[in-house]
Amino acid sequence: MDTSPITARSLQKPYHIKADEFGRAYKDHLSDFRSWKHILHAREWLIFPRNIGPNLSIDETALSNGDLYTIVSNKDAHGGKGALVAIVSGTKVEDVVAALMRIHWYLRCKVREVTMDFSEGMHQIVLQSFPYATITLDRFHMQQLATDPMQELRLKYKKEAQKEQNEKRKLFKAQLAEKYEKSLKRRKKGKKDKRGRKPIRKNKAYVPERLSNGDTLPELLTRTRYSLMVSPEKWTGTQKERMKLLFERYPDLEKAYSLVHSLRMIFSNTRATWISGYESMQNWFDKVREFGNDSFNTAAETIKDRLDEVLNYFIHRATNASAESLNSKIKQFRAQLRGVVDIDFFLYRLSMIFG
Repeated sequence: MDTSPITARSLQKPYHIKADEFGRAYKDHLSDFRSWKHILHAREWLIFPRNIGPNLSIDETALSNGDLYTIVSNKDAHGGKGALVAIVSGTKVEDVVAALMRIHWYLRCKVREVTMDFSEGMHQIVLQSFPYATITLDRFHMQQLATDPMQELRLKYKKEAQKEQNEKRKLFKAQLAEKYEKSLKRRKKGKKDKRGRKPIRKNKAYVPERLSNGDTLPELLTRTRYSLMVSPEKWTGTQKERMKLLFERYPDLEKAYSLVHSLRMIFSNTRATWISGYESMQNWFDKVREFGNDSFNTAAETIKDRLDEVLNYFIHRATNASAESLNSKIKQFRAQLRGVVDIDFFLYRLSMIFG
């Protein structure tokens, strides 16, 4: 348990032990948690100077009840032992910087590159704590900036399609009720012969129009969410059919998808350099301007403001994937525990496993 993100409950069946009793024994006697030298300040900050390296990542995650912690990790540890450099409560710049300043300046000056998302707070933390580090903005967070406006456009069309379908349903019911009332007036009283015009059903269900693949329009806009987030070569046969139907009805969505895909291709080009990436990004900004969508323009301006840090990706092809992987492992560990009751002990476990 000192080296793996497992719980006492996971050991119950294979070792035939009582999980709750073993968990308490590990916490109070088998581990050195009670005599842990960091226990007084663990909730506020934890630093691991020996784990610092030239390539770091910084990200935030929720450990308990939505409380955010800022985590600085060593990319070269690949999410294993020695990955944690610092865990600091909250995202306030002053608090995180104060904790990182406890690491000797000589070690902090060794850091050559820090990957991160577009957070302004984290940007200030890196500038103040690692003065000689190159800041590289994560390409996947940047692609998410462009994907969000596209999905926003899809949801807009979906709401319009649902509204139109609801109006057609109301009109259908109103017309059906009118026909039913007319049929009552035409009906002869006491008629026993079943021959003649069939009676109109008052509770007849409305059947929405379906496309050639069997989807209604709202269903089409719902089921193409994933397809819009991946490259065309990853589409299956049914997804290709859906996307063809979608783009025929919504040309704006096709243009939005083209913008997102072209941005993805800029960073997927293995031969691209900082200079060629700069030229490609300028062309992409021109395409966004021609498209004229406010949300896309906002995303483009956000990227343009920090373009130098975005293009640093082409130097070492570094992303924030290691930080996201570490966050995922921490969240999976928390899920095994079914929530964190004792935050100090949870931080102790994290320091033993990843520290």
